[in-house]
Amino acid sequence: MRLEKCWFCSSTIYPGHGIQFVRNDAKIFRFCRSKCHKNFKMKRNPRKVKWTKAYRRLHGKDMTQDSTFEFERKRNRPERYDRNLAENTLKAIKKIDKVRVDREARHHAMRMKGKKAMERKEAAKELEQSIHMVKAPAALQQEASLTLPKIKVKVSQEQSQENRMEE
Repeated sequence: MRLEKCWFCSSTIYPGHGIQFVRNDAKIFRFCRSKCHKNFKMKRNPRKVKWTKAYRRLHGKDMTQDSTFEFERKRNRPERYDRNLAENTLKAIKKIDKVRVDREARHHAMRMKGKKAMERKEAAKELEQSIHMVKAPAALQQEASLTLPKIKVKVSQEQSQENRMEE
C-alpha cells in the first residue's frame, strides 16, 4: 500500500482518498482534501498558512531535523522480498516510531518550559490589580493577610525639604 504526502499540508494520503492535479508539464500534485486543493488554486504559500506542516516547521513549532525522518523518505528502488528482512523492518518501524514520539514530546516540553512561570506572573499581576473583585473592601481591611504587603520607602530629610521648596 503506497501512502502519499499532500503537496500543500504534508499530511498522509491513503489510497482512494484525495485529489490529484496534473499540470501541463506533467508535474503531479496530490492533495488530501478540497481545502488543500482550493488553497493551491488560490496560489497560497503553504509556509504562510498557519495550519500547514511547512508553517509549523518554519516557525519552530515542529521538529525540523531528526534522524528518524530519514526512514520516512520515499524509495523507488525495488527490493527482492525476504521474509526475515520484512520482519526486522516491521520491528524497526515500531522502535523508530517510539523514538520519534519521545523526541517530539521532549521538543514540545522544551518549547513550553518558560510558559508556566510566565502564566503565574500574569495571574499574580491580574490578582494584584483586581483583588477588590475577589474580596469585599471591608474584608480586605479586616484581614491583613489578604492584602499584599506594603513597601516602606525611607525618604531623607534633604529630599523632602527640596520638594517643599519646589512647591
